[in-house]
Amino acid sequence: MQLFTNPFNTLTSFNSISEYWSPKIIGELNGQYIKVAKLKGEFVWHKHEFEDEMFLIVKGNLKIELENDSVQLQEGDVYIVPKNTMHNPMCEAECWVMLMEPKETLHTGNVQTEKSKSIKNQLKT
Repeated sequence: MQLFTNPFNTLTSFNSISEYWSPKIIGELNGQYIKVAKLKGEFVWHKHEFEDEMFLIVKGNLKIELENDSVQLQEGDVYIVPKNTMHNPMCEAECWVMLMEPKETLHTGNVQTEKSKSIKNQLKT
């Protein structure tokens, strides 16, 4: 799937997002999806058994709880959650993130919840 062959503005990609924790795929690179999402509140404890997951904070702040630690991220920060690591993203105020992960990565990893979104639902319209 070739999503974009022309330049695009990452910031305007957030305009199409109306639901928290519902990532939208905006591009594809070497078997990886590039996604954007608006976050607010608490997500769900989960892990991606075989894939690392990259978070780039575009706007706001994000806390990622880990099993024995937590990471505080601010605008411009990048954090890579190593594969097979239990984590739970959370933020009090709205936060915009860009995610990069292999195409086969499930949105909520090893957990199925009401927040789980299929790839079809993540495709940017």
